[in-house]
Amino acid sequence: MSATKQRREPPPIPQPLAPLIDAHTHLDACGARNADDVRAILDRAASAGVQAVVTIADDLEAARWAAEAADWDPRVYAAVALHPTRANALTPEARSVIERLAAHPRVVAVGETGMDLYWPGRLEGCAEPADQREAFAWHIDLAKRTGKPLMIHNRDADAAVLDVLRAEGAPETVIFHCFSSGAAMARACIDEGWLLSLSGTVSFKNARDLREAVPLIPADQMLVETDAPFLTPHPFRGAPNEPYCLPYTVRALAEVLSRPAETIAEQTSATAKRVYGLASCWN
Repeated sequence: MSATKQRREPPPIPQPLAPLIDAHTHLDACGARNADDVRAILDRAASAGVQAVVTIADDLEAARWAAEAADWDPRVYAAVALHPTRANALTPEARSVIERLAAHPRVVAVGETGMDLYWPGRLEGCAEPADQREAFAWHIDLAKRTGKPLMIHNRDADAAVLDVLRAEGAPETVIFHCFSSGAAMARACIDEGWLLSLSGTVSFKNARDLREAVPLIPADQMLVETDAPFLTPHPFRGAPNEPYCLPYTVRALAEVLSRPAETIAEQTSATAKRVYGLASCWN
């Protein structure tokens, strides 16, 4: 077997670390198509201590699927929005569908939305920054109207994201998914009371700015996520990610913070239950 094929083998299930909640994953992109697929992914996750996940939509089809999947298994919750790179698809019909889905009791956040200044000009059909800003503002308003957390995607867009949030007025709860910025952005978010969700990137040795920012994050403003099937933590980078891999990220985070992984698991799970309102619908 070649080194490339070996690298693409799924990581082994890690030593369990509980309780954990995967604050941001994409079950459909992990290959789930139906209730049996979802149950299998969540059973693997449970074997590693992951008790629940929030599956995220990035287009209209994924939004419909995520809301439906949240009814298939009590360990699954959902978030709905159009990804910023698809902001040019936010038609009146799309807005109506997302508004309807956002009212679903197991849809616990509006997201992922925000700004992505990396892909315009690189990806054919990618929404331009002006379209992204308009869509981001609309999602901010939806989060306010529904009273649900706003989940932000931010790639190469620190200043733009902050500008839109300040211009529109941030909703009560804001989550920066897969936070990958440096200390200055971390401080700006922390000062506003926003939450920072950390993914497998915290285990990457070249993520120096992020690793310097992580110790600044208060325990009650920190979440953990896989963003599966992307961002598989070291030493499995390049292999397919799944919610069961979350303990690898948490143990890497524990090394950065010099804090017990068990403590991080307990604190981030408590925070996820609080900010997503899971306590009222926990099964």
